[in-house]
Amino acid sequence: MARSALLNVMVQAALKAGKSLGRDFGEVQNLQVSVKGPGDFVSAADRKAEKIVREELMKARPTYGFLGEESEEIKGTDGAHRWIVDPLDGTTNFLHGIPAFAVSIALERNGEIVAAVVFNPATDELYTAERGGGAFLNDRRLRVAARRVLSDCVVGCGVPALGKRNHGKFLVELRHVMGEVAGIRRLGSPTLDLAHVAAGRFDGFWEAELAPWDMAAGILLIREAGGFATDWDGGTAILEGGAIVAGNEHIHKALIEVIKRPIPAK
Repeated sequence: MARSALLNVMVQAALKAGKSLGRDFGEVQNLQVSVKGPGDFVSAADRKAEKIVREELMKARPTYGFLGEESEEIKGTDGAHRWIVDPLDGTTNFLHGIPAFAVSIALERNGEIVAAVVFNPATDELYTAERGGGAFLNDRRLRVAARRVLSDCVVGCGVPALGKRNHGKFLVELRHVMGEVAGIRRLGSPTLDLAHVAAGRFDGFWEAELAPWDMAAGILLIREAGGFATDWDGGTAILEGGAIVAGNEHIHKALIEVIKRPIPAK
């Protein structure tokens, strides 16, 4: 597959940060860990990975803005371009030795995601996409799954962590979806959940209360793999609203209908 110069910059930044994370993952018990909030841990590895990514990207495009999970936003002088980065999505997995975590980098141009890279160092899986150029896992072209009926589907989701709101609302959504699908999976990394939809491993995905860096790269991966990724009203204000539902044309529509069913009256 041919990559643009910008995508090559993103890939190299993700691989370099991933190499650092891979070393620290092997020494996970010795990491210095600080508490950022209930159930939300930030490791020294996380901060180091973001520093690596930021330096690599800003060296290549110093005028672009930068939005990352672990540092203050840099507005940039360009005005049209912004990097959206999660240096370690799946921090809790990482700290517990679970090999489901990723470096996520997206490039936004005039409010639209135009390039994406997701790298899981534990499995050496590199997902890439550019607008109009398709989505790839390593060098294999991706397509979303073709199933058309929810009862045949495995669907991913996120579970609100300790300290998050709307636990009760999620349990209602979960009950509704459980009654319609073949299975539900929760990886603990929305970035990888969305990449799995793009790869056809999951038929769909839904989650709310996400940050832009949790979704930006995955949105483009899914769309370039022939899928749909929208907010829960079928609109495009995903990064602003923090809620996403994804799948192929049929499963995306069916999931929206199920997760938006009213809560039964007592």
